[in-house]
Formats: sequence, C-alpha cells, structure tokens
Amino acid sequence: MFIDTHAHIYTSEFAEDLDKVIMAAKEAKISRIYMPNIDQESISEVKKLAELYPDICKPLMGLHPCYVKEDYKTQLKVIKQELFNNDYLGVGEIGLDFYWDKSFTEQQIEAFRLQINWASELKLPIIIHSRESLDMTISIVTELQKGNLTGIFHCFTGTLAQAKKIQDLGFKMGIGGVLTFKNSGLDKIVKNIELEHLVLETDAPYLSPTPFRGKRNESSYITLIAQKLADITVKSIEEIGKITTQNADSIYQHTPL
Repeated sequence: MFIDTHAHIYTSEFAEDLDKVIMAAKEAKISRIYMPNIDQESISEVKKLAELYPDICKPLMGLHPCYVKEDYKTQLKVIKQELFNNDYLGVGEIGLDFYWDKSFTEQQIEAFRLQINWASELKLPIIIHSRESLDMTISIVTELQKGNLTGIFHCFTGTLAQAKKIQDLGFKMGIGGVLTFKNSGLDKIVKNIELEHLVLETDAPYLSPTPFRGKRNESSYITLIAQKLADITVKSIEEIGKITTQNADSIYQHTPL
C-alpha cells in the first residue's frame, strides 16, 4: 500500500534492531524503502541492506551536499565509479544545503550539476536535497532539464509558487513528518497541491512525525504521514496509499524493482 521514497535506515541508529524495523515496515504495508546514499563511507552499508533485504530495500547512489567538503572531487570519483558499474535505482541524495555551512557553496553547485548530468546519461531519477536552497535547486534543474530528467524534491516545505515550478519540471514532491508538525504551515500548502504530484517519505532516522517528534524516525511511521495527508485532503488512507504509490512508481518506471 505504501512506499517510503526516502530513508537512511542503513545508518548506525538502526544497528541494534534493524530486523525489527524492517518487520514493522512490512506490517505497516510498506512494499519498498528507497535508500539514498550520503557519501563514500556509507556506500558499503547501503549495499549491505540492499543485499540483506532485496525485496524491500532499494539502493540509490549520490553525494549528499552536506558531505561536499575539501575532498569532494575524490568522493565524486568514487561515487561515479559505483554508480556507473552497479545497479542503482536513482541518483541521490544530491542537491544544495545552505543551512549549516555556506563555505562550500560553489563546490556543492558543481557536484549537483555533475550528478544531474550522470543521471541524465544513465536515465535515472534524481532525489534532491534543497534545504535553504529551493529556488536555486529549481533553477539548476530547469536549466539542465532537456526533457529526460525526473525525480523527487525531497522534504518539500516550499510555497505554492515553488510547487508549481516543480510540477512543471515533471518532478514529484516528497512529503514527510513535517506535515504533522503543529505550526509548520505545510498542511495549508499541501491542501492546494494535487495528490498526483506528491510521494511519501520518512527521511528516517530524521524528522519523525508527531507523536514521535524528537525521537528516531523509521519507515513504519509513513502511515502517520499518510493519515495526516488523508485528513487534509479528505481522502481515505487507502486512497492516499494507492495514489502516492502510483506516483513513486512513475518516478522509478525506467528502473528494475
């Protein structure tokens, strides 16, 4: 019924109870969990989970903007070799993050553009991180969109105007735990976006939905996000599951499941 389009369940936060987390996800009727890579160091863990749980854990490959540092060229070389020589279902997590550190802004932009070009060459979707940089990420994707780019703007918290631009690009918006936060205001935006443009995500272990805010997030909590979306749009949770699953499948339609 559901797809978690974005979760980092390969991180150390899940080392002690991973089997339990996977089982809980399956019990919550989650058929697939897409796992965006972070950096060179996380590659082995992403691959490990994809091998241990091939029916549900799906690997993506990219260099996260927060990990674009002095050694970014070395990191990108390793990421490219991994991406081009193995079976990955998307390029991510890539993008820009101007919240924590702006000292590597130009390097982030370079890495983002380069990885978009890889995705275009490989005909893979991209999963975009755009914290405090949504207008710029939209601008870069617009510039590089030649008709064959698709993907997800992860953790969408933008305006209706920004949502319209993302829709026009042929991309989906990832909706997660922020939707359940009391004063986020995201509910008012999402209410005015057609469901065909939305997918569900957790970003586990981060951004847990209410009532687990501040605690470790996990994929099974996707049902809390789905229920909130159902309440906002006056739909059944089953309909939310069906539509968002179809949307996720449309992003990954050119990749093997």
